[in-house]
Amino acid sequence: MPSTTDSLKTSRKAQIDALLLKLPGASTRKINNLDAYFVSDKMFACISGEGLALRLPVPVATDLQFSRDNVVPFQPGGVTSSREWIQINRADAADYEKDSALFQASLEFVKAARAR
Repeated sequence: MPSTTDSLKTSRKAQIDALLLKLPGASTRKINNLDAYFVSDKMFACISGEGLALRLPVPVATDLQFSRDNVVPFQPGGVTSSREWIQINRADAADYEKDSALFQASLEFVKAARAR
């Protein structure tokens, strides 16, 4: 019998999938035990612990960390990743709907990075 924690994680992933996979070109797969989201074969987001990590331009990522109390540096395995990565922590995955403009911005940033 699955634990409550497992079913909560499944439900959380399903809610996040519903938001991110409706973005044009987005897909999902596991990478290093993380549920990751890709565009043009590059990761733009992933579920990490109680949050959702996003890759954004450094000025945007930095601004969000200072302007919002639920945004922290993305630290997979306790190690800070690049300054382009932030993590948005929300207790209820349904609240990520409020961040849909950031998801779109992240997808477009990562997609454009490929052309550089």
